[in-house]
Amino acid sequence: MIVSCKAPFSREESLGSLNQFIRVWFEKKYVNPTPPQLYSFKLVKEGKSILITAPTGSGKTFSAFMSILSDLMNMSLEGKLEEKIYCIYVSPLRALNNDVFKNLTEPLEDIYSGISIDIKKITVGIRTGDTKPSERQRQLAHPPNILVTTPESLAIILNSPKFAENMKNVKYVVIDELHELANNKRGVHLSLSIERLVDLVGKELIRVGMGATLHPLDEAARFLVGYRDGKERDCHVVDATWEKKLDFEVICPVKDIINARDEKIENSIYKIINDIIKKNKTTLVFTNTRSGTERVVYNLSKRFGYDEQAIAAHHGSLSRETRLEVEEMLKKGKLKCAVSSTSLELGLDIGSIDNVVQLGSPKSVARAVQRIGRSGHRFNDVARGEVIVTNRDDLVECAVMLDSAIKRHLDSFSTPANAMDVLAQHIVGMSLEKKWKVEDALELVRRAYAYRNLSVHDFDLLIKYLSGLYVGLESRRVYGKIWYDENERAFGKRGKFARLIYYLNLGTIPDEVSIDVLTKDSKWIGSIEEEFLARLKPGDIFVLGGKPYRFEYARIMKCYVSDAAGEIPTIPPWFSEQLPLTYELAINIGKFRSLLSTAMGHSINKNQEVIKKIVKGTLTPDAECRKVLDAMPMDQNSKTSVFNYFAEQLLFAGYVPTDKLVLIETTEDDNDGKNIVVFHSLYGRRVNDALSRIFAIVLAEMYDVDIGININDNGFALFTDENTKIGKNDVSKAIGMLKGIDVENLLKTNIRRTEMMRRRFRYCAARSFMVLRNYKGRKISVRKQQVNSALLLKSVEELGEDFPVLKETYREIFEDVMDLPRAKEIIEGLISGNLSYRIIETKLPSPFSHGVITFGEADVIMMKDRRKHIRELHKRVLSKIGVSKNEIKQKRRNIRRPSGN
Repeated sequence: MIVSCKAPFSREESLGSLNQFIRVWFEKKYVNPTPPQLYSFKLVKEGKSILITAPTGSGKTFSAFMSILSDLMNMSLEGKLEEKIYCIYVSPLRALNNDVFKNLTEPLEDIYSGISIDIKKITVGIRTGDTKPSERQRQLAHPPNILVTTPESLAIILNSPKFAENMKNVKYVVIDELHELANNKRGVHLSLSIERLVDLVGKELIRVGMGATLHPLDEAARFLVGYRDGKERDCHVVDATWEKKLDFEVICPVKDIINARDEKIENSIYKIINDIIKKNKTTLVFTNTRSGTERVVYNLSKRFGYDEQAIAAHHGSLSRETRLEVEEMLKKGKLKCAVSSTSLELGLDIGSIDNVVQLGSPKSVARAVQRIGRSGHRFNDVARGEVIVTNRDDLVECAVMLDSAIKRHLDSFSTPANAMDVLAQHIVGMSLEKKWKVEDALELVRRAYAYRNLSVHDFDLLIKYLSGLYVGLESRRVYGKIWYDENERAFGKRGKFARLIYYLNLGTIPDEVSIDVLTKDSKWIGSIEEEFLARLKPGDIFVLGGKPYRFEYARIMKCYVSDAAGEIPTIPPWFSEQLPLTYELAINIGKFRSLLSTAMGHSINKNQEVIKKIVKGTLTPDAECRKVLDAMPMDQNSKTSVFNYFAEQLLFAGYVPTDKLVLIETTEDDNDGKNIVVFHSLYGRRVNDALSRIFAIVLAEMYDVDIGININDNGFALFTDENTKIGKNDVSKAIGMLKGIDVENLLKTNIRRTEMMRRRFRYCAARSFMVLRNYKGRKISVRKQQVNSALLLKSVEELGEDFPVLKETYREIFEDVMDLPRAKEIIEGLISGNLSYRIIETKLPSPFSHGVITFGEADVIMMKDRRKHIRELHKRVLSKIGVSKNEIKQKRRNIRRPSGN
């Protein structure tokens, strides 16, 4: 049963539950417990599993550990503390493990310095991929009482017979940064490891989960504690998420974001950042890409004279030593500013941050709260931050995002369900321990939240694959990893190399390399990331080395392109790096659009007076519109830009697309003669990825032509050449044709020969030990892995779509990469009429379509080419709604005129 804790215990109840020595130290150091500690000390003492969600700086670590240390101290005083592991702490980050190790060992030294009697000391050890062999041997001989580790290392030591013996007394499992694990396969992997640990120990564990931004909490609690006999285990939920005050605002760097010169926008952004840095002791700046991080550091240093002792970059492409150096400088308060992509987002101890600046949209409420929450290190401090954006779609998006945070509306996480590749690893691991009855193994697996609904049929197919019973796979050098007796329905270890294969190929993070980009006559151009290649479809246009190229095809680790001079890019260079907008936030943006456009509807009419005011920049919202705009956390520049944006859309198209209205626009691009169909479907990129492919397939079959696709979070655009015009009736017919069609099978046919399918199959095959990454200590190159998986893909397709690895590949694409379930709901809504849609014909793209049409040209910090294109589209929109060319030119001259003239 999941229990929400309504009121904290009293100070005396909380501190009274601690060992006397632990309490004396705590009161000397902190005086009073923080809110999450007032809940947790007593609950953990009583043996309750708990989920703690609280902001950075709220004392979450001690919320989990004070009662555990008290228990171990009591055991020591009673002479019962042995050289055994009693508590396992798991986090997704090695750097965070190092922090926790330090944050436990230093207090323990302090506590023991105040104890005069001779007692056995509580020990702490750290075990990750970085741990030296000598330290591992020492831990084997003298196991620590508290083991700090990662999900991968825990899975390995579970199958180390000698070390596993030292874990049979484990009583507590602490999982940190739960929000970073609950929504991916690393977390699924960990949940199975913990269930295997329960089996090893022979009794239930006390589980403590910690995270800063978790929603929904009941589901997060179920992920933490899992199930027993089909019923959820007990868990107490401690929600102190909103105890910390938030103070933030969306900033538009200039008054007129459309017509301002690029240099003015850029100069204004860096001036704003510099002013913030000067006002604070330490500022943390987040960008959304690594290239953006480097560019910000370079510009701030060049423009304002900061040296490397004052400002530094921190991201995953930098060496571990460099990152540690930056973290240490932050802790000591030596840096004025650190700039990061995502690497400082999690709960690393980086000392006191006064202010956080976010450049561009972080794409989720949870991520915004997580990042801005890095400021105000102490629990009672206010978290302060600014989100600086450079386009009108992001202004709306970020304003709604921060408003949602204020209203305590977080995005939902989603755990991959029944991931067969992760399960394959654990079945092999379990086979190394002992002989298993299939029914007993399935019962254990179903205790994990992600596998609670796993069918007997799917489990049996996985056992069949792992035992080598599929005819034809041995010819592809895929051999059984376990033995299986069909009559006894039992399985166990098979072969002398099974343990070695398990150790050397464990984990959920795929190997990736750079892909060479060549012309069709094999001239080398440069390289791209493998994840970027997986997103490409034939005909997609991207920029490399400053020139546009059209993707033609890929062969293993090479990408072949043709020259696309003069073409508009459809895929931005950072596409594989940027996270998609969450569905819940997209819906909230749609609701805001509806609210503001309704308020504007009665006052925005297509008359010359309104048009002249738009040109002069003097059109102002009436009282009803001001009420909507003033309720949002954004500056005056942002409010003005958003108001004008909506006014132009209403004047030009007559409709503003919302969460309840899908606007479909058939239009054309005068520049290259292409015909365009824009679906204003504000549901996030994952949903639009599926929707765009489905509609492109249907319309392509209707016309027997190739259709290009642009997608972003606000919608998608379908492109045809000048000879193929898709009209209103055609779109309406396409929607009708989807009635009764199995869109999942339609998509399967579409993606079967794509790079996404090939790459994702390799990832799943490697996780399933079908394609080995390491054999007998010899590293298998990614190129060789891809060759092997390409051959295997053809073979397993002949075995049927129920084959576990193939089935998981499709599940990963449709549920993790895309969001097909929600795309289906939207299609059903369009067909049934539960979701409204309007199809309009325009001579040129409406204002709300400019973002999706120019998406491929976008770059987070410098976006000159894209802004130039949007300005041109904007000029043509104004012309269509009745603004003369001279008025537009005058408006631009006014914007560009230096102040004071």
